[in-house]
Amino acid sequence: MTLVLLAAALVLFASVVCNRLSARVGMPVLLAFIFLGMIFGVDGPVGIAFDNYAVTERVATVALLFIMFYGGFGTNWRAARPVAAPSILLSTAGVAATALLTGVFCRFALGMRMTEGLLVGAVLGSTDAASVFSILRARRLALKENTASMLEIESGSNDPCAYMMTALVLSAMQGGFSVGGALFLLLRQVGLGLALGAGIGLAAIRLLRRLGTDSGGFDMVFVVATAVLAYALPAALGGNGYLSVYLAGILLGNSDIRNKKQLVPFFDGVTSLCQLVLFFLLGLLCTPHRLPAIAGQALAISLFLLLAARPAAVFLLLAPFKASTGQKLLVSWSGLRGAASIVFAVMCGAGVMDRDLFHITFFVVLVSISLQGTLLPWAAKKLDMIDTDADADALRVFTDYTENVPVQFIQFTMTLEHPWSGRALREVVLPPGTILVSLRRGERTLVPDGSTVLRRGDELILCAHAPAQTEGLHLVEHRVRRRELEQGARVCDLPRRPGTVIMLVQRGEDILIPDGSTVLRPGDVLVLHEET
Repeated sequence: MTLVLLAAALVLFASVVCNRLSARVGMPVLLAFIFLGMIFGVDGPVGIAFDNYAVTERVATVALLFIMFYGGFGTNWRAARPVAAPSILLSTAGVAATALLTGVFCRFALGMRMTEGLLVGAVLGSTDAASVFSILRARRLALKENTASMLEIESGSNDPCAYMMTALVLSAMQGGFSVGGALFLLLRQVGLGLALGAGIGLAAIRLLRRLGTDSGGFDMVFVVATAVLAYALPAALGGNGYLSVYLAGILLGNSDIRNKKQLVPFFDGVTSLCQLVLFFLLGLLCTPHRLPAIAGQALAISLFLLLAARPAAVFLLLAPFKASTGQKLLVSWSGLRGAASIVFAVMCGAGVMDRDLFHITFFVVLVSISLQGTLLPWAAKKLDMIDTDADADALRVFTDYTENVPVQFIQFTMTLEHPWSGRALREVVLPPGTILVSLRRGERTLVPDGSTVLRRGDELILCAHAPAQTEGLHLVEHRVRRRELEQGARVCDLPRRPGTVIMLVQRGEDILIPDGSTVLRPGDVLVLHEET
């Protein structure tokens, strides 16, 4: 046991080094974890002989559970709602179309039996949530047209469709396929996944609000238990646990619950560890000397997915939504295959087809993450899909926006009419609980003391105590669009719901504290406080 713990510690330290190196060379960190597993594996310098598919499947299930839950928890539904319909279409019909096209290609181009080709297509049909979430957030890709939200919803919700297609093809290969059975499986998987995910998520929200304590630790335990239950209960009843846990995560992440500030970094760490363990274990399971034998056909499948199957499905399904060509091309490029596909291949077991399904899938994932993942930022830039607005930040997809607002600092510029102008700081009565921490005068930044005389044009930064809890405070953003405004419209002219207050206006690099006479412009971002 001691040696196992020592090896685990070494792997974790090595993963930190891989993370640093991957950031410098622009390689996705998940690919580094796979290579780390291969180094420790049977053909690597360490030489660990590991071929336990059953253990890998169990570990992968737990890891994907938390990755899917946190993917839902971090999805900002307000931002994602406008692209929910195309995202869900891509996660269902898109997966089916990609799988069918890949199956036909494998049959006629690679000589596989039709059922074998369809099994390869089903296993590779879904995009991988862990890979997409990791790259979007690690590279802070803020994309135009809500594309980041579209990719997150699609990758977070398309595994159930790929899983069901895999199960149906396996059933057909074993002679147990029927139309009625397929429809029943579909309804049971989706119905129980949606119903139990929504029920468990809503019940957890109510309990957290009633039973929540000042200790964030117990809330973390409760949310972890909720995530496990949201997967295990529908899975035990024949439903889709991944769909359920993703939906429960969306509901919890978009609700006003206590201690969310502590939950976010906690789940950041948990999902990072899950991704490390999952991709390391998959790399450890690989036998590298088997890869050359399947490299040609696996590379052909990779290129067909990238250049034909995925773009055909995306362009066809996004056409009714009038998506721009740049968005269609970027969504096509962002169809990363990852851990979910390898896990589905592991679930199929060895000997299910004449070809080496696991290593074909593994090779396709390596190509997808290394090529598509590494070049995703470059592709977004070349297609002019990077959102360069001052407030555009991929990390704002997280739903704890209230916790990210720097309310503990107050900055303002001294005017000639201000009662502090011309007075020494010792003569100024600051608001209770505040202190002046910085004063900028022209190009110089001063550290003020009691003798400092405040002048017109000085930029002051006050530090105020931030409460540990902000009960009832719910902040949301709204970008002002041209069609919402008449020429010269002011804050007081805007229709607002009762209990809503405009707290600030972000205009490019400037932050404005508005009053009723503030004239708004298209592109202004309003931060609103809504009573809960």
